[in-house]
Amino acid sequence: MNIMDFNVKKLAADAGAFLSRAVQFTEEKLGQAEKTELDAHLENLLSKAECTKLWTEKIMKQTEVLLQPNPNARIEEFVYEKLDRKAPSRMNNPELLGQYMIDAGNEFGPGTAYGNALIKCGETQKRIGTADRELIQTSAINFLTPLRNFIEGDYKTITKERKLLQNKRLDLDAAKTRLKKAKVAEARAAQLNTSQPEENNIMIWAEEVTKSEQEVRITQSEFDRQAEITRLLLEGISSTHAHHLRCLNDFVEAQMTYYAQCYQYMLDLQKQLGSFPSIFLSNNNQSSSAPVQSVPAPSVLASASASLPSLSNSVVTSGISELKSSSGSRKARVLYDYDAANSSELSLLADEVITVYSIPGMDSDWLMGERGNQKGKVPITYLELLN
Repeated sequence: MNIMDFNVKKLAADAGAFLSRAVQFTEEKLGQAEKTELDAHLENLLSKAECTKLWTEKIMKQTEVLLQPNPNARIEEFVYEKLDRKAPSRMNNPELLGQYMIDAGNEFGPGTAYGNALIKCGETQKRIGTADRELIQTSAINFLTPLRNFIEGDYKTITKERKLLQNKRLDLDAAKTRLKKAKVAEARAAQLNTSQPEENNIMIWAEEVTKSEQEVRITQSEFDRQAEITRLLLEGISSTHAHHLRCLNDFVEAQMTYYAQCYQYMLDLQKQLGSFPSIFLSNNNQSSSAPVQSVPAPSVLASASASLPSLSNSVVTSGISELKSSSGSRKARVLYDYDAANSSELSLLADEVITVYSIPGMDSDWLMGERGNQKGKVPITYLELLN
C-alpha cells in the first residue's frame, strides 16, 4: 500500500466518522436517539472551567481598560504585540499635563508665584506619570500575563480535549444506536418463517450484532479514556485559581504602591504650595482668612506605606505659622501613631492630645511636644491643632 492509498483510506474513514457523528447529533436534537450523559463530577468541572474562562476574560479586559483608558492606544499596543515589535514610547496623560505646566510656568516666569507653582505642579505630574508607567508594567507582568496565558494556553488545551470527548461520546452513542438497530433486525428476522433465505438473514444480522457489540466495547473504552484525560485537566482549574490569587495579590500590592506614591507626591506638593500662601493670595486678590486643608489620608495607606515618608491629613496652616512665630503653646490632637527615631523625638499615639510649641531655630516641619513629664520633637504632619 503506497502513501496515497493510505491517505485516501484515512480521509474516507474520517469522512465516515464525521457523517456518523453528524447523524447521531441530529437525531439527539430531534429526540430520536439516546445520549450518554457525563457524570455529575465531570459536568461540575466543565461548568467551573467555563465560568473561570468567562470571568477571567472580563477581568483581564477591564483591567486593560483601567490601565490604558485610550482604546486607540490599546489597539496599537495589541498590534505591536502581535507583530512582536516594541510600541513607540509616548508621554502618558500625567506626563503630558506636567510638561504643559512646566512650559507655561517658564513662559510666565519662574520668578512669579503662578509660574513657580505651575513648574512645581508640572514636576509632580511627571513623577505621577512615571509611577503610572511602573504600575502598568508591573501589572502587565504580574497580573495580566498570567491571566492571558490561561486563556490562550491552558483553556485552549481544555477546549481541545473537551471537543475530543464530545466526538468520542458521539462515536459511542452512534455505535449503541447501530447495535440497537441490529438487534431489532435480528429479532424481526427470527420471527419470520424459517426458510433458507430467512436463515441466511438471521446469520447476517447475528454477525452484525456481534460486530456492533465489539464496536460498542471499543468506543466505550476510548470514551472512558478521553473522559479521564479531560477530568485530570479540569481538576487543574483549582491550581489555576490559586495561581491567579497570588497574581491578584501582586496586582493589589502594585496599586497600593502606586496610590501611596501619588498621595505622597501630592502631599509634598501641597506643602510646597502652602509654604508661601500670602504670595498666592496677593496674586489672586483674595483675603487670607481660612487655612487650606488637605484630604484625609486613608488609614490603609498610612499603615501600608511604612517605607514612605510620614503621611498626614493636614498641611502647614496659618495656625501653625502663628504658633511658630509666637512664644505660646497650643493643644494638638495626634492623627497617627508615630515611633520616635531617636531620644530627641517624642513617640505618639493616635487620637491622644498633647501640648505643642515652637522653639527658635527648629526645623519648619517639627514642633516640640509635651505629654506629662515627657517631651520631644514631633512632626507637624501628624498633628491637628485644636482651638
